[in-house]
Amino acid sequence: MNRFEYDIGIIGGGAAGLTVASGAAQLGAKTLLVEKENSLGGDCLHFGCVPSKTLIKSAQVYHLMQNGPRYGLPAMSPPPVDFKAIRERIRTVIAAIQKHDSQERFCALGAQVAFGAARFTDEHTIVVNGEHFNAKNWVIATGSSPMVPPIPGLAQSRYLTNREIFYLDHLPTSVIILGAGPIGIEMAQAFNRLGTRVTVIDRADQILIKEDKVMADSVMAVLAAEGVVFHLEALIEKVVNDGQMQTVTIKDKQGKIHCLSAEEILVAMGRKPNVQELWLEEIGIQTSRSGIVVDARMRTSQKHIYAAGDVHGGFQFTHAAGYEGGIVVSNAIFHLPRKADYTFLPWCTYTDPELASIGMNEKTAYQIGLKINVWEEEFRSNDRGLAEDQTLGRIRMIVDEKEKPLGVQILGPHAGELVGEWVAALNGKVKLATLAAAIHPYPTLSEINKRVTGSVFAPKIFSPRMRKGLKFFFSLKGRACTLEEK
Repeated sequence: MNRFEYDIGIIGGGAAGLTVASGAAQLGAKTLLVEKENSLGGDCLHFGCVPSKTLIKSAQVYHLMQNGPRYGLPAMSPPPVDFKAIRERIRTVIAAIQKHDSQERFCALGAQVAFGAARFTDEHTIVVNGEHFNAKNWVIATGSSPMVPPIPGLAQSRYLTNREIFYLDHLPTSVIILGAGPIGIEMAQAFNRLGTRVTVIDRADQILIKEDKVMADSVMAVLAAEGVVFHLEALIEKVVNDGQMQTVTIKDKQGKIHCLSAEEILVAMGRKPNVQELWLEEIGIQTSRSGIVVDARMRTSQKHIYAAGDVHGGFQFTHAAGYEGGIVVSNAIFHLPRKADYTFLPWCTYTDPELASIGMNEKTAYQIGLKINVWEEEFRSNDRGLAEDQTLGRIRMIVDEKEKPLGVQILGPHAGELVGEWVAALNGKVKLATLAAAIHPYPTLSEINKRVTGSVFAPKIFSPRMRKGLKFFFSLKGRACTLEEK
C-alpha cells in the first residue's frame, strides 16, 4: 500500500513550479503545489519579466514621442510622466496574465494549491501553516531573491530592488543603480527615457559581463548617448542617507574618490537562492553558495527530491526554469532519465536595441581554447532596418573550423524575436547551407539571418577559381562593365 498522500509535491509557484504542477496533474499524478506568496506566478510575473517589459514599452513610446523628426514628423515635447499611470498599466498587465496562473486554473487541471511558507520535517514531508503534507516526490522551485551586498551604510539607507522599483508612487528625479547586469541596464535605459537622471556603477570593465565586450560596449554607447552616466571599474566604499538624498561614495580605477547623490538607489547586484526557511540540512540536501546542488536530471542529493529554476543557481531565466520543469516531469512522472542540455539556451537583454544570444559567443569560445571564425552582418545594410531608422547593431555568428555554427549574438531591433530562428536551427542541427537557401519575406529584419549564413559561402561561390572553372566549361565571356579609375 502506498503510504504517500501525493505522488508529487512542488514548493514554489513560479515558472518551474507551475510547469511541473501543470504537467504532472494533467498526466494523472496527484499533485500538490505550495506557494509562499498570496498568488501564483513567482518573481517573473510580479517583480521581473512582465513588469519590466511593460515599463520598458512605456519608456520606448515616450522616447518615440520625443523623436518625431527622425521619422519626418513634427517635433513635440510631451508633458512629464505620471508614474502612477505606468504603475497601474503594469498592474493591469499582470492581472491579465495572472488568470492563467490562478489557483482555480490549477485546480481545474487537478492540482491542489496551498498558500504559506513550507519547510521539511523529513525527506517526504513538509509543514505549511501547521498542516503536514507528504509526497513520494518533491520539487523545490522556490526561486531567488535580490542579493544585497554588505556595503557600509547600505542597510541603514533607503534602497530599492526589483520588488519595489515597478510600484513607486512617483518618478524619481534621479537614481543610482548598483550593478550593470541585465536588470540594471534595462532599468537604466527605461527610467532615463522617462525623465530620471540615471547613474550606473559596476566594478567590472564592461556592462553585461557575460556578453562579448564589443556588443556590450555598443549597448553602453547607446545608453550613454541618451544620458545615462557610467562608472565602471569602480569600488563602492559606502552609502549615506542624507535625508531626501542618498550618497554613494566610490573609488575609481585610478584611486580617486567620487561622491554621487540621487533620490533613490536601485540594487541590482545579483540574486541569492531562496533556501533559508526550508530546513534542507536536516533532510540531507546538499547546497552550495549558488544554491541547491543538482545533477543533470535536476535531482538533489535526495534522489526523490528535485530542484528547478533559480534555486539551484544555474541559468536564471524564466524560460530556463520552465525547461527544467519539463526535465523534472520526464524523470519524476515518466521515469525517463532525461538530462538538461543548455548548449543552445537563448537569452535576451531588452534594451533598445535588444541584445540576444544563443550558444557560445566569441568570449566563451576563446576561453575554452576553440579555434573559431566570426561572421558579421550589420543592420545598416538591412532594408527594413533602414526604413524604420533602426540601423544600429549587428549579428555575429560563431563557427568552428568545419563551419559548424556554435552560437549567434544579435544586437539590434527585435533581437529577441530574431534569435528564435536560431533556436530552431541550432537545436535542430540545420545546416548553414539550408539556412542560406531559405526564403525570407522582404523587407524584414529576419533577412539578416539569411545574409550572415550566405556570407560564409559567398567567398567560395564567387571566387576567382569558380569563375575560371565556369569560363572553361561554359565559355562564359566575363565582365560586361568595368568602372574607369579617375
